[in-house]
Amino acid sequence: AGGGGGGGGGGGGGGGGGMDPFASTYSAPSTAQPTYPKRSGTKATQKNKKPNNQSSIGDPAFAAGYRVAYDTIYERNDYAAAIAQLKSLGHDDHPNVANLIGYSYRKLGDYEQSQVWYERALKADPNHVLTWQYYGLWQLERGNREQALYHLGRIASICGTDCEEYRSLAAALDKPTGTAFAY
Repeated sequence: AGGGGGGGGGGGGGGGGGMDPFASTYSAPSTAQPTYPKRSGTKATQKNKKPNNQSSIGDPAFAAGYRVAYDTIYERNDYAAAIAQLKSLGHDDHPNVANLIGYSYRKLGDYEQSQVWYERALKADPNHVLTWQYYGLWQLERGNREQALYHLGRIASICGTDCEEYRSLAAALDKPTGTAFAY
Protein backbone atom coordinates (compact mmCIF):
# COMPACT_ATOMS: atom_id res chain seq x y z
CA ALA A 1 0.00 0.00 0.00
CA GLY A 2 1.01 3.63 -0.32
CA GLY A 3 2.54 5.01 -3.47
CA GLY A 4 6.15 6.13 -3.37
CA GLY A 5 7.07 9.37 -4.99
CA GLY A 6 9.57 11.98 -3.87
CA GLY A 7 12.00 11.04 -1.17
CA GLY A 8 12.28 12.58 2.20
CA GLY A 9 14.33 15.59 3.06
CA GLY A 10 17.89 15.66 4.18
CA GLY A 11 17.52 14.07 7.57
CA GLY A 12 18.77 15.65 10.74
CA GLY A 13 20.62 14.78 13.92
CA GLY A 14 19.47 12.06 16.20
CA GLY A 15 20.26 8.73 17.59
CA GLY A 16 22.47 10.18 20.30
CA GLY A 17 20.28 12.02 22.72
CA GLY A 18 22.07 11.18 25.93
CA MET A 19 22.28 7.47 25.21
CA ASP A 20 25.38 5.66 26.35
CA PRO A 21 27.21 4.97 23.08
CA PHE A 22 28.23 1.61 24.48
CA ALA A 23 24.75 0.61 25.57
CA SER A 24 23.71 -2.47 23.70
CA THR A 25 21.70 -1.74 20.57
CA TYR A 26 19.79 -4.96 21.04
CA SER A 27 16.89 -5.81 23.31
CA ALA A 28 19.27 -7.77 25.52
CA PRO A 29 20.33 -6.21 28.83
CA SER A 30 23.12 -3.70 28.46
CA THR A 31 26.51 -4.02 30.06
CA ALA A 32 29.18 -1.50 30.94
CA GLN A 33 31.38 -2.77 28.12
CA PRO A 34 30.19 -2.90 24.53
CA THR A 35 29.08 -6.24 23.21
CA TYR A 36 30.78 -7.55 20.13
CA PRO A 37 29.66 -10.19 17.66
CA LYS A 38 30.95 -13.68 18.32
CA ARG A 39 32.40 -15.47 15.37
CA SER A 40 31.99 -19.20 15.63
CA GLY A 41 35.16 -21.22 15.48
CA THR A 42 37.53 -18.26 15.65
CA LYS A 43 39.33 -16.40 18.36
CA ALA A 44 40.31 -12.79 18.09
CA THR A 45 44.07 -12.80 17.81
CA GLN A 46 46.57 -10.14 16.91
CA LYS A 47 47.36 -11.88 13.62
CA ASN A 48 44.05 -10.64 12.20
CA LYS A 49 44.25 -7.20 13.77
CA LYS A 50 45.89 -4.04 12.58
CA PRO A 51 49.46 -3.26 13.71
CA ASN A 52 50.12 -2.57 17.37
CA ASN A 53 49.49 1.15 16.99
CA GLN A 54 45.78 0.32 16.81
CA SER A 55 43.72 -0.21 19.96
CA SER A 56 42.16 -3.57 20.61
CA ILE A 57 38.38 -3.53 20.95
CA GLY A 58 38.48 -4.21 24.70
CA ASP A 59 41.13 -1.56 25.25
CA PRO A 60 40.12 1.58 27.18
CA ALA A 61 41.84 3.60 24.42
CA PHE A 62 39.35 2.20 21.91
CA ALA A 63 36.42 3.03 24.20
CA ALA A 64 37.73 6.56 24.74
CA GLY A 65 38.29 7.11 21.01
CA TYR A 66 34.83 5.77 20.20
CA ARG A 67 33.24 8.13 22.74
CA VAL A 68 35.12 11.10 21.28
CA ALA A 69 33.86 10.22 17.78
CA TYR A 70 30.35 9.66 19.13
CA ASP A 71 30.36 13.12 20.72
CA THR A 72 31.80 14.61 17.52
CA ILE A 73 28.75 13.25 15.68
CA TYR A 74 25.90 13.85 18.10
CA GLU A 75 27.09 16.95 19.95
CA ARG A 76 29.14 18.84 17.36
CA ASN A 77 27.63 17.47 14.13
CA ASP A 78 31.12 17.38 12.64
CA TYR A 79 30.61 14.30 10.50
CA ALA A 80 33.81 14.52 8.43
CA ALA A 81 35.94 14.70 11.58
CA ALA A 82 33.99 11.81 13.11
CA ILE A 83 34.64 9.62 10.06
CA ALA A 84 38.38 10.24 10.41
CA GLN A 85 38.24 9.56 14.16
CA LEU A 86 36.28 6.33 13.69
CA LYS A 87 38.54 5.05 10.93
CA SER A 88 41.62 5.81 13.04
CA LEU A 89 40.36 3.37 15.69
CA GLY A 90 41.33 0.52 13.37
CA HIS A 91 38.08 -1.42 13.80
CA ASP A 92 36.07 -0.47 10.73
CA ASP A 93 34.54 -3.94 10.72
CA HIS A 94 32.95 -3.51 14.16
CA PRO A 95 29.20 -2.92 13.67
CA ASN A 96 29.03 0.10 16.00
CA VAL A 97 31.96 1.75 14.22
CA ALA A 98 30.77 0.91 10.69
CA ASN A 99 27.24 2.09 11.53
CA LEU A 100 28.44 5.48 12.77
CA ILE A 101 30.66 5.89 9.72
CA GLY A 102 27.62 5.13 7.54
CA TYR A 103 25.50 7.57 9.53
CA SER A 104 28.14 10.28 9.15
CA TYR A 105 28.38 9.77 5.40
CA ARG A 106 24.56 9.95 5.19
CA LYS A 107 24.56 13.22 7.11
CA LEU A 108 27.16 14.55 4.66
CA GLY A 109 24.89 13.55 1.76
CA ASP A 110 27.19 10.80 0.46
CA TYR A 111 24.54 8.10 0.13
CA GLU A 112 26.78 5.73 -1.81
CA GLN A 113 29.45 5.58 0.90
CA SER A 114 26.78 5.53 3.58
CA GLN A 115 25.22 2.43 2.05
CA VAL A 116 28.60 0.69 1.87
CA TRP A 117 29.16 1.26 5.59
CA TYR A 118 25.64 0.31 6.67
CA GLU A 119 26.00 -2.94 4.75
CA ARG A 120 29.40 -3.54 6.33
CA ALA A 121 27.85 -3.09 9.79
CA LEU A 122 25.05 -5.54 8.97
CA LYS A 123 27.53 -8.05 7.56
CA ALA A 124 29.40 -7.92 10.88
CA ASP A 125 26.15 -8.21 12.87
CA PRO A 126 22.89 -8.93 11.00
CA ASN A 127 20.94 -8.09 14.18
CA HIS A 128 22.48 -4.65 14.76
CA VAL A 129 19.18 -2.89 15.32
CA LEU A 130 20.54 0.67 15.21
CA THR A 131 22.00 0.00 11.77
CA TRP A 132 18.62 -1.30 10.58
CA GLN A 133 17.04 1.92 11.88
CA TYR A 134 19.60 4.26 10.31
CA TYR A 135 19.61 2.29 7.06
CA GLY A 136 15.80 2.46 7.06
CA LEU A 137 16.02 6.25 7.36
CA TRP A 138 18.56 6.16 4.51
CA GLN A 139 16.00 4.22 2.45
CA LEU A 140 13.31 6.81 3.19
CA GLU A 141 15.60 9.68 2.25
CA ARG A 142 16.30 7.90 -1.04
CA GLY A 143 12.55 7.45 -1.70
CA ASN A 144 12.61 3.70 -1.05
CA ARG A 145 9.57 3.41 1.20
CA GLU A 146 9.07 -0.33 0.65
CA GLN A 147 12.67 -1.02 1.65
CA ALA A 148 12.24 1.18 4.74
CA LEU A 149 9.21 -0.94 5.66
CA TYR A 150 11.35 -4.05 5.29
CA HIS A 151 13.91 -2.51 7.66
CA LEU A 152 11.11 -1.73 10.11
CA GLY A 153 10.11 -5.40 10.01
CA ARG A 154 13.70 -6.44 10.71
CA ILE A 155 13.79 -4.11 13.71
CA ALA A 156 10.51 -5.59 15.01
CA SER A 157 11.94 -9.10 14.72
CA ILE A 158 15.03 -8.09 16.73
CA CYS A 159 13.67 -5.89 19.52
CA GLY A 160 9.89 -5.76 19.08
CA THR A 161 7.69 -2.79 18.34
CA ASP A 162 8.28 -0.93 21.59
CA CYS A 163 12.01 -0.25 21.22
CA GLU A 164 13.21 3.26 20.37
CA GLU A 165 14.63 2.19 16.99
CA TYR A 166 11.26 0.79 15.89
CA ARG A 167 9.32 3.83 17.14
CA SER A 168 11.70 6.24 15.41
CA LEU A 169 11.56 4.55 12.00
CA ALA A 170 7.80 3.98 12.28
CA ALA A 171 7.31 7.70 13.04
CA ALA A 172 9.41 8.62 10.01
CA LEU A 173 7.33 6.28 7.84
CA ASP A 174 4.15 7.95 9.14
CA LYS A 175 5.25 11.36 7.85
CA PRO A 176 3.82 12.40 4.48
CA THR A 177 6.08 11.76 1.50
CA GLY A 178 8.32 14.74 0.82
CA THR A 179 8.37 15.90 4.42
CA ALA A 180 11.79 16.91 5.68
CA PHE A 181 12.96 14.46 8.29
CA ALA A 182 14.59 15.55 11.53
CA TYR A 183 16.74 12.74 12.96
